Amino acid sequence: MNFNDYKYEHIEVEKIKDEFSENIKNFENSKNMEEQCEYFDKIIKLRNYVDTMQTLVSIRHSIDTTDKFYDKENEYMDEISPILFGFTNDFYKALVNSKFKKELIQKYGKFLFDLAENTLKTFSSEVIPDFQEENRLTSKYEKLIASAKIEFDGKELNLSQMVPYTQSKDRNVRIEAAKKVANFFSENKEEFDNIYDSLVKVRDKMAKKLGYKNYVEFGYKRLSRLEYDAKMVAGYRKQVLENIVPIYTELRKRQEKRLGVGKLRFYDEAIKFNSGNADPHGSPEWILNNGKTMYKELSKETDEFFTFMTENNLLDLLSKKGKMSGGYCTYIPDYKSPFIFANFNATSHDVDVLTHEAGHAFQVYQSRGYEVPEYLWPTYEACEIHSMSMEFLTWPWMNLFFEEDTEKYKFIHLSEALLFIPYGVTVDEFQHWVYENPEVSPQERREKWLKIEKKYLPIRDYGEVEELKDGIFWFRQGHIFSSPFYYIDYTLAQVCAFQFWIKANENREKAWSEYLNLCKLGGSKPFFELMKSANLKNPFEKGVLAEVVPKIKEYLDSIDDMKL
Repeated sequence: MNFNDYKYEHIEVEKIKDEFSENIKNFENSKNMEEQCEYFDKIIKLRNYVDTMQTLVSIRHSIDTTDKFYDKENEYMDEISPILFGFTNDFYKALVNSKFKKELIQKYGKFLFDLAENTLKTFSSEVIPDFQEENRLTSKYEKLIASAKIEFDGKELNLSQMVPYTQSKDRNVRIEAAKKVANFFSENKEEFDNIYDSLVKVRDKMAKKLGYKNYVEFGYKRLSRLEYDAKMVAGYRKQVLENIVPIYTELRKRQEKRLGVGKLRFYDEAIKFNSGNADPHGSPEWILNNGKTMYKELSKETDEFFTFMTENNLLDLLSKKGKMSGGYCTYIPDYKSPFIFANFNATSHDVDVLTHEAGHAFQVYQSRGYEVPEYLWPTYEACEIHSMSMEFLTWPWMNLFFEEDTEKYKFIHLSEALLFIPYGVTVDEFQHWVYENPEVSPQERREKWLKIEKKYLPIRDYGEVEELKDGIFWFRQGHIFSSPFYYIDYTLAQVCAFQFWIKANENREKAWSEYLNLCKLGGSKPFFELMKSANLKNPFEKGVLAEVVPKIKEYLDSIDDMKL
């Protein structure tokens, strides 16, 4: 069935509440395990229905934020989603207190109960107004980002459409593009500051209402981080500082030399070669067709998956007015359909979407047979292993998109993956400081951003882009606003993806087999166990970065980038 035909129904909260209450009551009063499983299934069906309607609103609103119907429904969902989450919470209470708990654990696995018990520590009816306010503020941020109308090159462009200009071979164009983008954030500085300040305050308030010292511990619980804490993450950031930041500096110096600029500035970072970056050699339709060829040849599983996605119109790829920025993958339970959202901009990003977001979609397509919704996706840091590893496992097909620029693309792709990690830990350390110090002023936050940035990105220089010297770069990082602490996940997963890159170079068939098995496990195990199942070394363990990173550096050092 085509995505456009997926039916949306307005959710009546009272009706859903009554259905949940009745099924949970019957679940609790069941006389035997079989009867309890029957009501378990009915509750899962109801949860899937609710999730389907929420997801359809979210997708259709992000495709066109100016659509009045879905804009109104999105506001409604912001209001009711914490209430709906409360119904799932009621089910979790019944589940962990079931008189047939032992038998249910045998049937559904212990991890479901671990997740349920963790989630029960993150919700109470008294924080529903705070969750609602958090949703409203996040939507306000997203609409502000989508509202960007930048006059450039004789056109009116949004932020996604400005990206190719920030990667122009002409340095003057890059400077002007970087200034224009920075100017949008600077002109709206007060609003971005106010939105974030309100988000920090409301999150701190809900954490304290639930008995936490601050939002840090509560935020980790909300992300279901059951195996590691903020102290372990701080230790990992230290490993990055010691093992990757020196290579970051070295790679930026190589870039400075390649470009022949006296000093590498911020607006030079996105252009890797004077001859231009490796951009795909065709239209969006051409890219998609080559994507079909790639996934057909990669494996029978990827062929089936990508055929399903394209035949059912489950990709929205083109950038347009009113469309939310960024890219994501989500899942529509009642139709067992992944969905990919992106903003193509005629750069290598377009191919990365076809591998990164398709990695997410492929994983959930492989695990969609799980009855339990909690097992469809793993936690975020494990989710990103699938996406980032797919980027590397598809390397043999990059020539389809980049032709004679394939080696250039590979050099850029691998070096950018390494360069990203210090930025990722910058975002993470900043957020820990913010939520440990919720009362500081917006200006103090911006000043702190610049200090942390200097620590992990020591040679970043904003040059003539004066606005960014005010510490506003992070305004463009949506995760900071909408998903606190969801960012270190990308860096942890990147270290795992590097391991898949190394494995694929040594034994491609074995690497693919381990990757496929990892995807099929979905979220049925916690992060550390999923890594073990794929024979991946844990990035938190001392010495893992010191072992993995030199192999990436060895490849990059073997390339004569002055000739690319």
